[in-house]
Amino acid sequence: MRYSAQVKPISYLKANAADILSTLAERREPMVITQNGEAKAVIQDVASFEQTQETLALLKLLALGQRDVDAGKTKSARAVVERLRSKAADPR
Repeated sequence: MRYSAQVKPISYLKANAADILSTLAERREPMVITQNGEAKAVIQDVASFEQTQETLALLKLLALGQRDVDAGKTKSARAVVERLRSKAADPR
């Protein structure tokens, strides 16, 4: 995704906030806001933000799982099932 078409100065944001919010929700693309010619912020619609956060959470879980695999901290599915069955059979 190229953000060059979605770069606007902060003065544009101030003058067109309602229109920008509509555009963000419609296009579901982030917008880069500049101040004095430098990129200072990125804004996006809430649905896209939430989706991004969910994706990051899943990626973190995958990375943690991979770290456990690399460290040898895994058990076979058979061992886990046997353990669960033995717990179910012994209701203390």
